[in-house]
Parts: sequence; structure tokens; C-alpha cells
Amino acid sequence: MKIGFFDSGIGGLTVLGHALNILPFAEYIYYADIEHLPYGEKTKNEVKQYVQNGMDYMAKIKVDAVVIACNTATSVAIGKLRKNYSFPIVGMEPAVKPAVTYCKEQGKKVLVLATSLTLREEKFHQLVQRLDATEMVDTMALGGLVKFAEQFKFDTAEVQEYLQKELAALTIQDYGAVVLGCTHFPLFNKILQQFFTKETVFFDGSAGTITHLADILKQKGIVPSVDDKIKFVITDGELPPSDVDYKKILQTYLHTI
Repeated sequence: MKIGFFDSGIGGLTVLGHALNILPFAEYIYYADIEHLPYGEKTKNEVKQYVQNGMDYMAKIKVDAVVIACNTATSVAIGKLRKNYSFPIVGMEPAVKPAVTYCKEQGKKVLVLATSLTLREEKFHQLVQRLDATEMVDTMALGGLVKFAEQFKFDTAEVQEYLQKELAALTIQDYGAVVLGCTHFPLFNKILQQFFTKETVFFDGSAGTITHLADILKQKGIVPSVDDKIKFVITDGELPPSDVDYKKILQTYLHTI
């Protein structure tokens, strides 16, 4: 069983971590398009082309399924991708639904953190409207966290200062839940939690995405066949990280989930 993972950089490792727990004994190909990151600051057409390039590669190596482990790429490209490729393609969606359900019981609001492009997309707004939650969902773009992650800066004074500035205008006590709507953001779980109350619950869609993938593979009769095996494919960039960097971050994240 060969499963492809696609992301603009290292954020999708947070989704791959759940896959290793839920779907062990598979071959994973992790495609990081660091040449073009951050996606959240690109145009929709640019992102669509980048993702298509990645899917062409996945088709060439004959994967059984692909996870678009990027909320931004999912929001702008997944509809067309599913029409153009024969293998199953599973995308990411901000975990707004469980957060809204939780906060309705608590009488609190939901804060969705994501990239600016994800938050601008109609797909996101339709999701909030379907839940009849427009009045209780606030949003904030934190694209700077993507840049910090790709520089392997996670719990530094620089990140602390950035979050302090961006979150300063919020009334923290209003929020019962925070949705991490970018796969890079769970890498900052520890430092983000410092800015909210102890009762604030954090949600992200990674586990749900992989559970959905597992169901699709089971329905298609695709079964595991090998021990865990991960190959990293990195597109050209100014400072391409080594496989060791990616493996180290993945192993670190696995200890947190």
C-alpha cells in the first residue's frame, strides 16, 4: 500500500504522524513543495498549478491514494483534482464542526487560526454557514507561523513576540476552542496554549482526515503490505532541509499525539 502526502513544506508531517498511528505498515511518499511556499500568500491559480505538479508526480509513481495535507491547497484545488486523477484524494478541512459543537455547550466562541488564503476561500465560509455559526466563529490569519516552521523555529522568543503582537487584540476569555486550520500550526501547540486559558480546547482535522482515508482504503480493498517506510521528496528551494531534519521533526511530533 503506497500513500502519498502532499504539502507546501513540513506542516503535513503533523498529518503523517497520525497516519503512522492509524495506518501502520504502509509505504509513504511525502512531497514537500518548499520551492513555492508559503502557499497562503500565493494566488489561487498558482497554488492549483503547484498541487497539480505534485499530483502528476504521485500518478507517475503509482500511489494508491493521496492526502493533500495542506488546508490551503485543499480549499482551492481539491475539487478539480478528484476529477482529473483516478486514485482517491483526501483533503484537509478546518475542524470547525467539533469546535462549534463543543462551544455551543460551553456558551463560548470559536477562534479559527489559518492562512489568509484559506480564510478567504468560499469553501471555508460555506462550512461556517452550514453550521449556522457565523456569529460565534472568529478568524485570524497567522501566516507568519508557516515561515517560522519552515525555518525550524517553534518555541523561540521571536515566535513568542509574533504571537503576542497578533493575539493582543483578542479577549482570550471569550474563546472555548481554537481551531488550528493549517497543518503547520500543531507544531506550535505548546507555545499557542500559553496565550489561552487552561480550559481552552484545541482542535485540528488531522486524525479525522486519516480515519476517513482508512475507510476509503478499506472500501477499495487496499491493504497494508510492508512495514512503515517513508520517502521524502523535496522540491528545490533556497535552503532545502535534509531528510534528517524532516525525520527529526516527525519523531518529535509523534511523541505529542
